[in-house]
Amino acid sequence: MWKIAVIDDDKTVLQGMRKIIPWEDLEAEFAGDATDGQKGLELIGSAKPDIIITDIYMPVLNGLDMIEELRKNGYEGKIIILSGYSDFEYARQALRLNVDDYLSKPVTVLTIKSVLEKAIIELEGMSVRKLEQYELVQKLMQYEPFVEQERVKAVVTGHTVAGRPLPPFLQGSPCGEDSSEYVVVAVEILRTVRVSEVSPSDFSLFRFAVGNILQEVIATAWKDARLIELHSHHMAVLLHAPKAGKEEAVLRIRPLCESMVQHVGDYLKVRLKMGIGRWKESWHHISDSTEEAFQALAAKRHLPYPGLPLYEFVKDGDPAAKSDFKATEVRPVQFYQQLGEAIRLLQEPQIQEVVERFFQPLENTDGLAEKDVRHVGLETWAILTYSLLDAGVRADEVFDADQVKEELERLGAPGELKAWLLDKVAVFCSLQGKSEKLKHKQAVNFMIQHIHEHFAEDLHLSELAEKVYISRNYLSNIFRQATGETFNSYVTRVRMEKAKNMIMEGRWMIYEIAEKVGYKNVPYFTTQFKKYTGCNPSEFVKN
Repeated sequence: MWKIAVIDDDKTVLQGMRKIIPWEDLEAEFAGDATDGQKGLELIGSAKPDIIITDIYMPVLNGLDMIEELRKNGYEGKIIILSGYSDFEYARQALRLNVDDYLSKPVTVLTIKSVLEKAIIELEGMSVRKLEQYELVQKLMQYEPFVEQERVKAVVTGHTVAGRPLPPFLQGSPCGEDSSEYVVVAVEILRTVRVSEVSPSDFSLFRFAVGNILQEVIATAWKDARLIELHSHHMAVLLHAPKAGKEEAVLRIRPLCESMVQHVGDYLKVRLKMGIGRWKESWHHISDSTEEAFQALAAKRHLPYPGLPLYEFVKDGDPAAKSDFKATEVRPVQFYQQLGEAIRLLQEPQIQEVVERFFQPLENTDGLAEKDVRHVGLETWAILTYSLLDAGVRADEVFDADQVKEELERLGAPGELKAWLLDKVAVFCSLQGKSEKLKHKQAVNFMIQHIHEHFAEDLHLSELAEKVYISRNYLSNIFRQATGETFNSYVTRVRMEKAKNMIMEGRWMIYEIAEKVGYKNVPYFTTQFKKYTGCNPSEFVKN
């Protein structure tokens, strides 16, 4: 119901307005009346009417001064002046105060109804726009964590763009100085038999499960630390600490890494190894620490904590470092990340551009030793292989794995590796027009990513079909061909894997876990969980 208030010093007018306004037809209600501007302000403050009908000449505070005070205080409702004076100066002031209509007394029933109908239509339009803005803000708030995660990823991999806002914990002190120091820990999921046996359709889910466990460990152990998913089997953990507390932070790294290794090993029977870069005094150099961390991981030389697979970067000046290419100059991590993103789209010109940009400064120089060329080649092939899985292509169906290994062993110079890599890329890209999976790989990739990011929400295939402009039935077939299972089955598996992790952590009640993974009906969640795992949640805890 729309609320209408009337303000006039003539009681006859007040009584007349209550009679002539067609309240039921307008779906409106009487909000009250007042006999002067001051009382009008008090009435409006308490009743909060949507529409105000007011006179100009009134005692204590006239109508125009009252309107001016209302506008200063942010009143956004409709204001209609009903006056016995048709003075041009009054009309001019009314326009300046954004008054919606100016009527002269006496006014007919038809006129007041027409004016009020127009005001209500405009109010309804304003309500719709406000609702749309509110829904947009809510959606933006939902996506903000993912947007911030991408900003952190850009900083960690060196993809920062001028003008892009930084996450709050990287913005430094108000005076512009960086009050923290930063270090990156590189994480690799070892390619054991267990990992190799994971099917292409399950690999994304498998990596998701590893990431979930690491995320929970990190959130408990280190405030504002960030886990960043990178290429294939690699992730990165960004740690930071106040400059005054750096020494204490260094001591916390070992238990954090031990906890990550232990939890992933216990829950998923998967082994991790890690590398750590050097601490940086500014966020601008975080990507240098990332490159150092992955170089330490590749070199496997300095193991500061016996029994813990955490390798330390070789510091400048160490004789052992002479045979290693400089991580912060060659920047393979940045190359791997860009290459992986380009391969998922199978856009040959974009892939060529990334490859050329990386190898150009290395050709005809001693930028890479032979062993480093082979190392970059092996890592690049691994990234190529797993990125192609996202595009629906199995590399082992196109090239023999043993032959690829032999070819890589024969490479000795950066130029040779570049030519070899571009040749393989050309073969894969030539398959694009021959496979239905490749034709729709982006749609399937979008669906998988959407499921992993929104598993706690109501997910409907029809809504995703609208987003990718493919019919629901056809999209269902595409998804089944690409993943080997139905859309609903995949959603259930993602939810159940998340639920298993949360149950093992022991931090939530079963009904809380059900809600967090997208089930409002707890008995239904229990039924689905038992169907998936073979036991109900309480039995799963005991086991």
